[in-house]
Amino acid sequence: MNVTKDDMKNVAMLSRLSVPDNEAAKYMEQLGNFLEYVENLKGVDTDDVEPTTYALPMENVFRDDVVRPSLPRDAALSNAPLKEDGYFKVPRVLEE
Repeated sequence: MNVTKDDMKNVAMLSRLSVPDNEAAKYMEQLGNFLEYVENLKGVDTDDVEPTTYALPMENVFRDDVVRPSLPRDAALSNAPLKEDGYFKVPRVLEE
């Protein structure tokens, strides 16, 4: 499949990737090879294959919620490097 430089730049932009100009030809070839492979998949006979979301059967592996006593606040905060008013204090990670 023939991939143009504009096709490759569009895919890179959608993927939030930066592609240096000196490597564009290599990525164009790789993208073309990938698209050819995907095109080959259209020839696979899937008439007798049941559609599935997961390859393995799904089971609920969660336990029932049971209210139990928890760790006392003082014990939970005992090894905290920073604490304030009974809470863990952490550095701000979001700007206003």
